[in-house]
Amino acid sequence: MIAFVKGKVFEISPTHIIVDNHEIGYFIRISLNTYAKINPEKPVFLYTEQIVREDANLLYGFYEPLEKEIFKLLISVSGIGPNTAMLILSSMDAEEIQQVIASEDVGRLKSVKGIGPKTAQRAIIELKDKILKTYAVQTQEGMGQSASPVLNEAVSALEALGYPKKRADKVVRNIIKENPSISIENIIKNALKRL
Repeated sequence: MIAFVKGKVFEISPTHIIVDNHEIGYFIRISLNTYAKINPEKPVFLYTEQIVREDANLLYGFYEPLEKEIFKLLISVSGIGPNTAMLILSSMDAEEIQQVIASEDVGRLKSVKGIGPKTAQRAIIELKDKILKTYAVQTQEGMGQSASPVLNEAVSALEALGYPKKRADKVVRNIIKENPSISIENIIKNALKRL
């Protein structure tokens, strides 16, 4: 089993990388999120997951351990193979995937090419408890006053812009409720339109 690969970038594209490790080139499939974090001019370190099939010996690479863990959870779901899992990881980062599954956002999950409504529902049913227990992801219903750093950060930013804390908090909570996987930048942009 190959747990990680470290070496020089020999070749890179949005879907794969060839890492030169002591004159051996490892062909590793990667997500767009991993691709965006790699500097081809510097040595690269990737966590890997090796999948051996009758007809192939495949290596998947991840910039962060969390992305690898989410990949392993996704491929444990019937109907989601390694390539589909990489498509999901290319469409959303690992934290977004956790949030989508924890908040049961079937629509967001089935928007990924290759994921139908049944597969999306199956993924949520099979992975929600694991994600909530293992990663301490909180659903919107369970979010307390200080439970979400994103919520607090967005409210603080709006307060700094001169908006009353109570009003900003209410608007931000509504935005997060509508779209749990929204980025902090988009929360603030949307809040400014509503305040």
